[in-house]
Amino acid sequence: MFYKNRQEINLLMEIYKDLSNTASKEFEKLLNSQLSKVNIEEGKIIDGKINKITDKFVFLLVEGLKSEPVLDINELKSMGLSDKIKVGETISVLLEKIEDKNGEVLVSALKAQKIKGWNKLVEAYEKSEPIMGKITSKCKGGCIVEHIDTGSLMFLPGSQISDKPLKDISHLMNEPQKFALIKLDKLRGNACVSRREIISSFKKEDKAKIIEKYKIGDIIKDAEVKGYSSFGCFFNVNNELDVLVHLQEISYSRVNHPDEVFNIGEKHDLKVISVDKEKLQVGCSVKQLSPDPFEHIENYQLNKTYKAKVVKIMDFGAFCELEPGLTTLLHSSELSWTKKNISSKKMFKVGDEIDCVITEIDKEKRRVAISYRLTKENPFETFEKKHPVGSIIEGEVVNKNEYSLFVNAKDLDIDAFLHCNDLTYLNNGEEELTKYKKGDKIKVKVLEIKTSEQKIRVGLKQTLTDPFDWFKDKKVNQTITVKIISTDNKGLIVRPESCEMDFQIKKSQIAINTADARPSRFTGGERIDCAIAELDLDKRKVTLSIKLLEEIEKKEALEKYGAEGSGKNLPFSSLSEDLKKKDKDKE
Repeated sequence: MFYKNRQEINLLMEIYKDLSNTASKEFEKLLNSQLSKVNIEEGKIIDGKINKITDKFVFLLVEGLKSEPVLDINELKSMGLSDKIKVGETISVLLEKIEDKNGEVLVSALKAQKIKGWNKLVEAYEKSEPIMGKITSKCKGGCIVEHIDTGSLMFLPGSQISDKPLKDISHLMNEPQKFALIKLDKLRGNACVSRREIISSFKKEDKAKIIEKYKIGDIIKDAEVKGYSSFGCFFNVNNELDVLVHLQEISYSRVNHPDEVFNIGEKHDLKVISVDKEKLQVGCSVKQLSPDPFEHIENYQLNKTYKAKVVKIMDFGAFCELEPGLTTLLHSSELSWTKKNISSKKMFKVGDEIDCVITEIDKEKRRVAISYRLTKENPFETFEKKHPVGSIIEGEVVNKNEYSLFVNAKDLDIDAFLHCNDLTYLNNGEEELTKYKKGDKIKVKVLEIKTSEQKIRVGLKQTLTDPFDWFKDKKVNQTITVKIISTDNKGLIVRPESCEMDFQIKKSQIAINTADARPSRFTGGERIDCAIAELDLDKRKVTLSIKLLEEIEKKEALEKYGAEGSGKNLPFSSLSEDLKKKDKDKE
């Protein structure tokens, strides 16, 4: 049995609340099995019957949902569905969430309408069917057209309003009329329509006569690029016929989109490859005007230099022609050794002939990769020869960030990386970084060169005397004199005499006696002695201790005053032995 009435289901669930656990489980199992038969999925458009209407809301009954979806009544009115706001009427909604955090069902009638509207446009576009719409307003470059059935907005280019120029289009405003879908971007949800194509379709007989003029193999001269889509490019022939060049017929090389090769308004020769008199369509090709270059691709060799002609410039690089029909992309990453984000527009213009090195040939994928930078000497290799690791060079700060400087080696125009930790031996590197600005001239030492990765690391502190060298002739347990710089709860900050580095004496290292281990005993500027507790020149680690000095001094005192002649061997030390001897003598 399947309970279709939601109220009936809820009532039964209430009844079974007081029954035994076994019965409840059986009922739940039965209920779930019945509900599973209803295909309910989030993101799908479903139909619901109006079950209840209030002043503000409309309640829907949907099979398979645990609760009644609720719609704002104003949403339905704004959609022009006022006449459908009646109990028992069916409303299409988008199921956004079966159950939110409040346990409610989230639906939207407006989103469902938009999705249905878009689906209708897609269907019409795929079937090449006209749609009904009306011009609602003017905009830059054309007009806005509203789809009468769904309310979806579409763009009507000025060139597609009519087959002849119109000075005034007021008579066309808000008038229902047919339009042809000429472009549909599914990803962006954009649609482009044409009234001109509809007008042209009325001249079918004339178009049929025009089609008769063309046959397979004909060469069409100076066809003008009118527009493109993801599947090809549209050309206008003599202002009497629009033809399509499919994506695969643009070039022998791989083309992702027609705008990679063509610009609107350009003129190109075409070869007729198909004529459909029934559909009144002419298919053309650009690539078949020249022989397939991949048939003799073996003539090209890897890592060799060839001449290439710049045919199109893009933000991400430039398309270059090695020969007619063999077009390849020169990516922006292959333009320069040192400038990673350089634009091809700053380096080339259409028509330039440039040298390039072929870096890849894939005959199966019909792809050729080229590089412009490989025609130039690698400045990183030159740098390594001229300035090996350990060299001192002069550069200019050209950029900085939170943790580093970028220093330009002027003689080779290469930016080297300088981390803040390599700025100074003394202070915090990040603090030292704030002292530098763009344009500063500095001398740095080359620390590392990674030619393959095009990276150079330099350091400034390595050009200076290391203040840590002060400890080269020092040793552990040696006593040194320090000046107290500051005190805090953690201990003392001190600086050895004639040394430029500061060190900490921890609170635990101030005194042997815990009660005396107080930093507050000392004042800034005071000179005290301490001992070197730890010294590692390789790791640049030093530990100073007043406590250790006290222990050393105590040990030295014991040794000094416990030696021969210090009182240890006075007569008193053998008094017991003398007494024993006297007792023996008496006997």
